[in-house]
Amino acid sequence: MALVMGVDSSTQSCKVVITDAATQTVVRQGRASHPDGTSVDPEAWWRALQEAIADAGGIDDVEAWAIGGQQHGMVALDAEGRVVRDALLWNDTRSAQAASDLTAEFGAEELARRTGLVPVASFTITKLRWLRDHEPENAARVAAVALPHDWLTWRLRGFGPDIESPRGPVLDELVTDRSDASGTGYWDPATGGYDRELLIAALGHDVVLPRVLGPDEWVTDAAGRRVGGGAGDNAGAALGLGAGPGDVVVSIGTSGTVFAVSEERTIDPTGTVAGFADCTGRFLPLVATLNAARVLDAIGRVLGVDHAELSRLALGAEPGAAGLTLVPYFEGERTPNLPDATASLTGMTLASTTRENLARAAVEGMLSGLAAGLEALRLLGVPLERALLVGGGAQSEAVREIAPLVLGLPVEVPEPGEYVALGAARQAASVLSY
Repeated sequence: MALVMGVDSSTQSCKVVITDAATQTVVRQGRASHPDGTSVDPEAWWRALQEAIADAGGIDDVEAWAIGGQQHGMVALDAEGRVVRDALLWNDTRSAQAASDLTAEFGAEELARRTGLVPVASFTITKLRWLRDHEPENAARVAAVALPHDWLTWRLRGFGPDIESPRGPVLDELVTDRSDASGTGYWDPATGGYDRELLIAALGHDVVLPRVLGPDEWVTDAAGRRVGGGAGDNAGAALGLGAGPGDVVVSIGTSGTVFAVSEERTIDPTGTVAGFADCTGRFLPLVATLNAARVLDAIGRVLGVDHAELSRLALGAEPGAAGLTLVPYFEGERTPNLPDATASLTGMTLASTTRENLARAAVEGMLSGLAAGLEALRLLGVPLERALLVGGGAQSEAVREIAPLVLGLPVEVPEPGEYVALGAARQAASVLSY
């Protein structure tokens, strides 16, 4: 039995799965926590990765591995391979003005055409501009820029600036994959190459960027094991779920994401749909919403019930909740772009204002917000045939039953699992066949 390792280095933690390469059966697994915050020393991720691998029983018997992880985070390295400053993560919003500045300089339509993205504070390009504008001395020291999973792959392959790294700080050995490169804001999905003009406009000078490995390419670690290019978290999840063209993944966490596997790239000058790539050679257009499972949390608190009782109440009401409608923009919304919006409850009559109808309106309102993401994908011509419902919110019986009615698609709910890590393991298994 050939064993492979898949890793999910997320914002909150590092998860490791060791699987049978042939069957994808999980043989053993491990986990370690990450520190809180939107600006983090990458060494904390490295320590967590080592701890999670140890918790999973080590990798001496593993033949290949790959790392998936949080997208967009800026890991800036100097010429000796040392981290210049703490990494700015996807959820660090200090670069919002930088996003506006870059859009003003190049134009939203031009940036969408060149990169598939219109800058927002999440994307790496905006963090580099922030660094240039606010920490020019640090910006001047930057010799290479990596993403979190790129940097961890480099370290685990044996590269780095410390004496524990047997292969030294060789910056040209940094590698990434299409999916994570597509979230930087300076990678061109049409050519598969970096847009150096945009990079320089952001940081102020050119630097080493990770080589983008194709789906059938691999490198090796110090022990000679094969190493896949890895994946951004959403692309890793799509691979772990076995999603293909026509599938749309609807992830219901604190916030929501809607992403589909597509044969064609998308260009959306409004910025609603991010034109990401996946890690198989296809594309992964994605819509993000701010209000998902926390809508249910809020209404559950109002009704004084837990999630199970909220679900029971919602299923006790008729579709449409007798006209009671919840617009779930509790703290603004990203899709549609309404940052200052608030939630509203309408259609209240003596007959409609019941606990059951309020619970039903919460579920329908939350799902309607996600359905807006599906509609944005449809308007760009992305084929949608089946929805895969994942995340904590998908465990609600009411959500599972009501989703097909609101989303307008057949819905499947996979068993809960570490799908990003499983996707990375599936990628590792695939490189063994080349």
